[in-house]
Amino acid sequence: MTRKLFGTDGVRGTANMWPMTADMALKIGAAAGRYFRNDGSNGHRVVIGKDTRLSGYMFENALTAGLTSTGMNVLLLGPVPTPAVGLLTTSMRADLGIMISASHNPHHDNGIKFFGPDGFKLSDAAEAEIEALIMNEIEPAQAVNIGRAKRIDDGRFRYAERLKSTFPPGLRLDGIKVVIDCANGAAYKVAPEILWELGATVIPVGTSPNGFNINDGCGSTNTRAAAETVVSHGADLGICLDGDADRLMILDENGQVADGDQLMALMAAQWAAADRLRGGTLVATVMSNLGLENFLNDKGLRLERTNVGDRYVVEAMRAGGWNLGGEQSGHIVMTDYATTGDGLLAGLQFLAAMIETGKPASMLTKQFEKVPQLLKNVRYELGHQPLEAPTVIGAIAEGEARLNGQGRLLIRKSGTEPLIRVMAECTDEGLLNTVVNDIVAAVESAA
Repeated sequence: MTRKLFGTDGVRGTANMWPMTADMALKIGAAAGRYFRNDGSNGHRVVIGKDTRLSGYMFENALTAGLTSTGMNVLLLGPVPTPAVGLLTTSMRADLGIMISASHNPHHDNGIKFFGPDGFKLSDAAEAEIEALIMNEIEPAQAVNIGRAKRIDDGRFRYAERLKSTFPPGLRLDGIKVVIDCANGAAYKVAPEILWELGATVIPVGTSPNGFNINDGCGSTNTRAAAETVVSHGADLGICLDGDADRLMILDENGQVADGDQLMALMAAQWAAADRLRGGTLVATVMSNLGLENFLNDKGLRLERTNVGDRYVVEAMRAGGWNLGGEQSGHIVMTDYATTGDGLLAGLQFLAAMIETGKPASMLTKQFEKVPQLLKNVRYELGHQPLEAPTVIGAIAEGEARLNGQGRLLIRKSGTEPLIRVMAECTDEGLLNTVVNDIVAAVESAA
């Protein structure tokens, strides 16, 4: 079944433009309610969390109206990280969890992500069925069966207690100075609280949301402010989250950035040494660096690659029985602890490694030498298909031929923005730049 509304991570777009309108959110809520309340009873629940975007109020109310119109009872969590929604969907025995967020995107975008009753993101098939309901007339509940809505005031505290329970017993963060950049997003309260309660000296960045400044000059996609703060305060490390706190970047004591590949390499090696890495396998996407794959192979471990998107990483992990995976962009998934990527959880695991090994962040974040990689994005107008242009097809074929035996090429559409992503890896940096720039030029011309 094809999908038009749903991308790689729910429905996403610019607020008050299709498909991210209040009217569509109401229909999405009603369709999801009809999909999950399929037995006519009134005991069905859905939890809704959001980040700090101004449009979150509009979508929260519209979704609530749609859901209650089909008989679902709505529990409103307010601003909480995406992984908190996955956790609370299961702990509150809900049929459905919804997170209102556009993750690392700017404030004018927003999105709607779904979690099933097991706390994992909905499958493509389930989203396709909900989308089919949206396109048809949705039968409302009878007046006596309209659902109720209720505010849950302690959602972030429940999440905080769960995260603290994952930190090794007996360890404390006394004497560790941490810069935590919350991107003015969903974790702006809970992340500094958790670190402080575990004993760290906390220096907050990006903890004053105003509805418009989420991810603005801060967070995992813009680490400069946090890096400057790490250096100026002599901090031991920085943890940079994105707008919904399901991903992170680690900054060492020198303000240098370590991406998700280095963190996954560290964790995979440690878990394998402790006989915790199931199947000797790490799951990552096609975007992860070849250096990570070489690192794992040298240790007798294997890398299982998936399509881009943390949901596909999780699906592969569940299918293979593996317990560690993630993305270069900083989604780290540990199914022993959580059902989705969790930036703060990964940050706590990194802090535990620092304490247990006695090594500074700069040593732990350099697990392998990267194969030179170059990624460029080309924006295109919706409705255009630049990858179908003969000139682009030819440029890609020529690039693949030139990289044969020396590297790899990956061209794809973003699942969350109108972007063509052109990525290549090659030990010859001159050839790398030439191949990527030639393809980018062809895509720009076609777009």
